[in-house]
Parts: sequence; C-alpha cells; structure tokens
Amino acid sequence: MSWRSWRGAGGAGELIRLSLPFILSNSFWTLQITIDRVLLSQYSSESVAAAMPAVLVFWAPLALLQNTAGYATTFVSQYVGASRPRRVGPAVWQGLHFGVWTGIAFLFLLPCSDWLISLGDHAPALQELEAVYFRCLCFSALPTLIVAAVSSFFAGRGDSWTVLSINGVGLCVNAALDYAWIFGRWGFPQAGIEGAGWATVAGTWVSALFSLALFLRKRYRAEYETLTGWRLEPDLFGRLLRYGVPNGMLYFMDCLAFVAFTFVVGKLGSAELAASSIAFSINMVAVLPMVGIGQGITVLVGQRLGENRPDLAERTTWTGFRFIWGYMTLVATLYLVFPGLFVQLFLNEQEVTAASRVAAMVPILLRFVAVYTLFDSMNLVFSFALKGAGDTQYVTCMSVALAWPLMVLPTYASLKFQWGLYWAWTFASVYIIALAMVFLLRFRSGKWKSMRVIEDAPACEEMGAPGEPAESGEAPARPESQPVRDAI
Repeated sequence: MSWRSWRGAGGAGELIRLSLPFILSNSFWTLQITIDRVLLSQYSSESVAAAMPAVLVFWAPLALLQNTAGYATTFVSQYVGASRPRRVGPAVWQGLHFGVWTGIAFLFLLPCSDWLISLGDHAPALQELEAVYFRCLCFSALPTLIVAAVSSFFAGRGDSWTVLSINGVGLCVNAALDYAWIFGRWGFPQAGIEGAGWATVAGTWVSALFSLALFLRKRYRAEYETLTGWRLEPDLFGRLLRYGVPNGMLYFMDCLAFVAFTFVVGKLGSAELAASSIAFSINMVAVLPMVGIGQGITVLVGQRLGENRPDLAERTTWTGFRFIWGYMTLVATLYLVFPGLFVQLFLNEQEVTAASRVAAMVPILLRFVAVYTLFDSMNLVFSFALKGAGDTQYVTCMSVALAWPLMVLPTYASLKFQWGLYWAWTFASVYIIALAMVFLLRFRSGKWKSMRVIEDAPACEEMGAPGEPAESGEAPARPESQPVRDAI
C-alpha cells in the first residue's frame, strides 16, 4: 500500500483508525469462541462436538433479530453524514424497541428446544448436551439484542472505541465465568457445557447494562436526543424493518444453511462433526477480526452517501479489500504450512482414539478453509459496502438463492450416496466462491451509489453542505437523499 493510499478521506488511514476497535472487538469474540472450544474440549470431546450445532441452532433465529436491530448503524451513519444529529437518537430507539420485543419473544423457543435439536438426528448423548446448551443461550438473546441496537449509536457515529469497551467488558466476564463454571472453580459448581451457557448469559447482560448506561449519558441527550427520542415512530420503524429485516435474513439464511450443513455432517459420525467444528472454529480466528474492517466499511459508506460522496465510499471499499485480501492470504498460508499448531489446541489427550481420528481430518479440512477464506474476504468487503448503502434485499436474495442448491442439497447428496466428509466441504467451498463473485459484480455495477435509507430533510431542518460531484465522470450525486424504492 502506497503512502498516497493512506492519506485523506477514503484512504487506509481513515478506515483503519475507525476499524481498529471493531477488529479488537471481534478479536475478543474470536478469543472467547476459542476459549469456549478449548475449555470444553478439555472437559470432554462430546461437549465440544455438541457446542457447535447448539450455537448454530441458537444463532440462526438470533442472527435475524440481531442484524435487524443492529442495522440502525446504517441509519445513524447516514444521518451523521447528512448533518442531522437529532434524528440519530430516534433511529437507535427504533432498534431498541425491536430488540426488546423480539428478545422477550425469543424465550418461546424454550419449550421447542428438544424438538429443534432432534432435527439434527445426532447421537442421544450429543442431543442431550446440545439441548442443555441451547436452553441456556436462549436467555442471552434479549441482552444481545440490546447491545446490538445501542452499539449502532456509537458505531454509526464512528465511535468504535466505545463499541470495543462494551463488548470487552462482557466478554471478560464471560471468559472468567467459563473457567469457573465449566470445571467448578472459585466456589462454582462443575457444570460442563451448561456452565459455559450460563457464563454467556451473564456476560451479555453485563454488556447490555453497560451500553445503556453509556447511551443515556447527559452529553448525548441534547445533541442526539438519546432520551427524548424514545418514542416509536411508525415511519422510521417501518424503514428500519424494510432494510434491516433483509439484512437480518441474510445472516439467518446463511446460518440456517450452515446448521443444515452441520447436521448432515453430524450424521457422518461424531469424529467428522468434531473435526468440522474445530475447522470452523479455527476459521473464525481469521474471519471475525476482519469483520471489523467490514463494519468500518459499512459506517464510512453510509456516512459518505449521507454526504452525497459515492466516490469516497467506493475508494474506502477498495482500500478495505486490499487490506483484507493481504491478511487472508497470510492466514491461508499458515493453515497450509502449520496445520498442527492449530489442531493441538483442540485435542483431548485423555481420549486418544477419538482425538487421533479428529487430528487426521482437521489438516485436510484446513486446506479447504485456506482456499475459500480468500474468497470470503470478497464476501466481507463487498456485502458490507452494499449494506452500508441500503442494498440489503439483493445481498439477501443472492445468498438464499445460492446456499441451498450449491451447498446444502449437494451435502445431503454426499451423505445419501456416501461420498464422504470431503465432498461435503467441497460443496461448502463452491458456495462461498460463487457468492463472492456475485457480490463483486453487484458492487462493480454501481447501482448502490444512488441508494439511501434516510428520508428527505424537512425544509425547517438545517442541513449540512452537499457533497462534491464524483470525480469518476458519473453524474453528480443528488443534493437530497431518497429511501431506496427498488433495491434489486
């Protein structure tokens, strides 16, 4: 990267300054996931095998809700870019209304927990552990949604360090309680996978209460109306659902597809499921920190479009792509050259037979990860850029259209016709590669440059100066923003 690429609006310096706390925050999540898997693997191999399917069943519906509430970030960033701070607080409150109502409703899944887990048709011992973990996680849905909505206030304004502190406080509590509750330390009962679940609940509630305390501070009340803007606004709430629900559906359907993939792999055997769970966990070490760059791209694209500067939004996106591609290339090389370093973290030496089978599979699966993770970097960059503009319907429709025919159904065929684990992973890789190419083409088409999620400013509301025309020879950006009417 040249010095010129670091300077000014849209350069790497601006993107990294904003994204660094997001990267650290997602690194905390990576660390927490790794700690969970490592501690559970030391407790028993069945616990670590059960954790992944249970988490996926939990995250499938929660991803829909979390990413709908969290889409208030795009509203905040575009309002900030358009110099309309008094609309920021009400936008966040719409996400909070949605998060509280749906977080409470999430508890209605508790009576269905055994049935949901049974869909995977795993061994009875695994199903029992999966159901226990899932029931615990259901109680973390409400605080998780509160954090998603409130974090949009700080993230959309570019205050990513506060987002880091919100996540960091909760995850520190989670990590400490994981150790205490899984193994029975510091006066806690030895609860195994159930202890890991309750530790997650405690950590998310700490984050939720901390985020609300920060959001309602006096310094934000007058400028952003963080207290007086609490009322439900039907039009604003409706627009949050119009753009946020497709964004949430993207994660829901993606997670649902991987739930189906994991359940099918689980039918191949416990060792195959454990190996896949470990490979996915190792992959998160690479992917989750780079989601921070994607979050930074979303915020900056939203702010630049609020300013009517799509040229700067485009420059930011390509800057992020170069950065993430370089990082993913390095990580993929490590997976290929030193797979044993990653595998040893997850092996239970007391269960020699099972561990040896898993250890033989994981390095081969890491070869698949090394290939598709390069294309996953394209998914991260271009999907986050499109979502920052409001192009959520297209992103979701393409993900749904490709996931089932390219990954889920062929994976089921590999089970039915006994093709084996590696064919299943081949189909998963094909899906990720195809999705990357679709998002790249959509971004290159440029249709996202005319999209906005915020309403026109009323004549009595003071507006900031309009942005300059794009330098690429395109038509000048509109002086006023319009909600997207046709996202596809």
